[in-house]
Amino acid sequence: MISYSDKTPVTAMQAIDLYKRSTLGERRPINNVSTFESMLQNANLIITAWDEDKLIGISRSLTDFSYVAYLADLAVDEQYQRTGIGKQLIEETKARLGPECMIVLLAAPKANAYYEHIGFEHNPRAWTLKK
Repeated sequence: MISYSDKTPVTAMQAIDLYKRSTLGERRPINNVSTFESMLQNANLIITAWDEDKLIGISRSLTDFSYVAYLADLAVDEQYQRTGIGKQLIEETKARLGPECMIVLLAAPKANAYYEHIGFEHNPRAWTLKK
């Protein structure tokens, strides 16, 4: 049985291992443990999915809990994809946000169609500025 938590601590190494087992590892700094530690420490809403003691999914957000939540990462172990875990991670995230709070994200290329399928609206006005 899959369990979800916003209280179970996640180490950088656990997260890196999960990202490698998902398609998100292709676009995240999986070779930089200190960056992953900082990503986890500075996100203010993290929901994890567990199969017993194995981390199989994560939703990592930055939010004010009232107006907007930026869903920075949604990663699910490839062996568990297409079983509803990603959708449930989003539902668990929504449940912890205020009733008027929207979720904003940048979709990874391989996940672009997924978000529309679960109710997200496409917005062509996203911009990025890399250092």
